Amino acid sequence: MTRIVADDDCAHVVRLAPLVSIDVIIRDPNQNVLVALRTNEPAKAFYFVPGGRIRKDETIQAAFVRILEVETGCRMSFDRAQFRGVFQHFYSTNRYGLDGFGTHYVVLAYELRLDYRPIITLDGQHSEHRWMSEVELKAATDVHDNTKMFFS
Repeated sequence: MTRIVADDDCAHVVRLAPLVSIDVIIRDPNQNVLVALRTNEPAKAFYFVPGGRIRKDETIQAAFVRILEVETGCRMSFDRAQFRGVFQHFYSTNRYGLDGFGTHYVVLAYELRLDYRPIITLDGQHSEHRWMSEVELKAATDVHDNTKMFFS
């Protein structure tokens, strides 16, 4: 059973340690990438690939399935994903709006190549989404650099 950490405890962890997270690069049949506009910190007001942190006692496989469904509404098996590597994301802000510390993620990046464009249902952390080619994504000023890093 996974545990959801209370905000006060999580803020303490964010202040003191890196978080382990999963980001999912989703490609449609034309190789366009799904990005969504974030409504909260870190990376507020930037487009980013779907992603989220792994919970205490949650396997990577279970976290992948949960994050994908919560952030996009898509249900897919972890077995369909291809591992892209480990990345580090550093932010000067944190999701709690507290001063004095940023957020450090150790990111496990996975890619899903789909033969269709799925219907996307966003969660409360995102206000809109779009599909972008790698060229568009890398040139866009409203796509976060940590997302662009996946395509360097």
